[in-house]
Amino acid sequence: MANTTVRGAHMIHGTNPQFLIERVVRARIYDSMYWKHECFALTAETLIDKAVELEYVGGTYGMLRPSPFLCLVCKLLQIQPEREIVLEYLAAGDLKYLRALAAMYIRMTFPSIEVYELLEPLLNDYHKLRYRDTTGQYSLSYMDEFVDQLLNEERVCDLIMPRLTKRSVLEENEGLRPRTSKLEEALVLGDAPGLERGYDSDDSLDRLRRERDEKRARADETRAARKRIEAHARGMRSDDDEDEDDFDSQQSESDEERLRARYMRSRSVSPDRSVSPDRAAGSDRSISPDRRSVSPDRRSISPDRRSISPDRRSISSDRAGSISPDRAMSVSPDRA
Repeated sequence: MANTTVRGAHMIHGTNPQFLIERVVRARIYDSMYWKHECFALTAETLIDKAVELEYVGGTYGMLRPSPFLCLVCKLLQIQPEREIVLEYLAAGDLKYLRALAAMYIRMTFPSIEVYELLEPLLNDYHKLRYRDTTGQYSLSYMDEFVDQLLNEERVCDLIMPRLTKRSVLEENEGLRPRTSKLEEALVLGDAPGLERGYDSDDSLDRLRRERDEKRARADETRAARKRIEAHARGMRSDDDEDEDDFDSQQSESDEERLRARYMRSRSVSPDRSVSPDRAAGSDRSISPDRRSVSPDRRSISPDRRSISPDRRSISSDRAGSISPDRAMSVSPDRA
């Protein structure tokens, strides 16, 4: 029971949330001492204390020995906390390892458009992270590098990340707003006077502003069109449901009319029959004595049949007495 997913958990990418971790790595996690001693009966609240105690980020090291970070990721997949709780994890800027844990969980479980919207702001986070590789060696990393790996690489911390839709596709089809880097914002807003020397004049800054505004306008139009299409689709579904209800009501009415017509036909046939009034007047009672009067005759016949039976018995006895000895005397010697 300690390794099973919480009851009522939703399917993630069409499978059990814990199955997002490979079977071999998952078995190593279940056998580790950290999972058995530190992760037992953890909740969304008590997991914060374990995340604060983390000292590094990593996957497996040595002989596929799982790191505490990987065990807590598996625990998050097992308990499947609510969306608001995960967002609170992500908003904790001072607790960097808790933030990295939430970013990892969001990358594995959230839709692609939400992954971009929630994780791209972390590219401006430059907190230091300690990373442990598969050989067990430590190295220095940063939060923006870790998030960049989550967005661009297929394997992070020895885990295969789910498929992530390209950003350009989401901008064209889903209405995702174009990303503006921190450097571009500084150039457009004029907060980087030393970098403006690389541009010929203010026309370049105006061009950047126009391009940014056009991208955002296209994204807003795409999102609005998508909302209209979804609303129209919901309206079509509701109309289809109403049509189905009308069809069902018409069909039920036709069935009722059919049953009523059948009942009226049966009512119209019953008065023509002359038997039913007589039976209702008591003709059955008048007939029943006759039938009872017949029964004695039938009883009187039965003794005759019984009287015949002795004759038959006598005949059978004669046959048995007269024939069987001769046959016994004549046939048995020859056969002997």
